[in-house]
Amino acid sequence: MGKVAELYQSADWKSEKHVPVIECPDSVKAGETFQLKVSVGKEIAHPNTTEHHIRWIQVFFKPEGEKFAVQVGNFEFTAHGESVEGANSGAVYTNHSVTAEMSTKKSGVLYATSYCNIHGFWESSKEIKVS
Repeated sequence: MGKVAELYQSADWKSEKHVPVIECPDSVKAGETFQLKVSVGKEIAHPNTTEHHIRWIQVFFKPEGEKFAVQVGNFEFTAHGESVEGANSGAVYTNHSVTAEMSTKKSGVLYATSYCNIHGFWESSKEIKVS
């Protein structure tokens, strides 16, 4: 029997349009709120059509020395040009980018995962140091 982890793909986001890109400070002060942005297709644009799109991004944080990660957020993108008139003829498209704020008292690792309706699950991570 397989594991979900085996389904996740990763790569350098500068050369692969499906990898979630985490943008935030490398170092933060303990307990202070900071902004975090996660997007897909930063260097190479990912399509955003009815047929090919990013469905969601999830963000987790695993504090140093702790066993489990904490979910920071789950963000769904549900409008991709669908319409009663047909695919890609709708008026609304949600962009696969999210900005959130968080704080932490411990250093750790941010994990971002995303799902492309054609190419599956993708992941990336970024270490955060607390001073």
